[in-house]
Amino acid sequence: MGNDIKQMQHTDTPNGKSYLWLGVFFAVLIWSGIEPKDRLTWVLEAGPAIIGLLVMAKTRQSFPLTPLLYFWILLHCVVLMVGAKYTYAEVPLFDWISEVFAWERNNYDKVGHFMQGFVPALIAREILLRKEVVSENGWRNFIVLSICLAFSAFYELIEWWAALLIGEDADAFLGTQGYVWDTQSDMGLALLGAICSLLVMQKEHDRQIKRLVW
Repeated sequence: MGNDIKQMQHTDTPNGKSYLWLGVFFAVLIWSGIEPKDRLTWVLEAGPAIIGLLVMAKTRQSFPLTPLLYFWILLHCVVLMVGAKYTYAEVPLFDWISEVFAWERNNYDKVGHFMQGFVPALIAREILLRKEVVSENGWRNFIVLSICLAFSAFYELIEWWAALLIGEDADAFLGTQGYVWDTQSDMGLALLGAICSLLVMQKEHDRQIKRLVW
């Protein structure tokens, strides 16, 4: 894209779509907050979605994102808020799926960690491209994957700190369900999500970035 990045930027997302985005976000947030399974878990899990909303609102004029990225951020927020409602270990749909496939645990948390790599990969890629941090595609992908792994590792540290501070009440937030390799598999799924994001979304992401910049 070269010097095109330096052109004046504007969003091509119509106001109607913005209102729809906000409508879905707040509808799921309110539903999630009504009699959640565990109030502390709700705060810990829904908190990142609310923080993300505030950051996007703050940067909406100075650095609007592509419609593709807004969509995936919203979907990630929904995943977080569903987990906040039931706790990751007790999402009803995945209880049923566990019975069908004879799984020993509820694996909804693995969906969350896959998204924890998939969506941040798009965020990191969009920032690196539009800020012209690195131009070579191979190095850019390497940096994106490194950022996603670092983010996933930091989240595992947050879970550890929460366990130390809160004690047994943090069990619902941790959602390990007795799985000894839970931390490693969480990070592995985040890496897989980031790789899938780079492989599947690259062409459409590039197209929307070019359109947004112009």
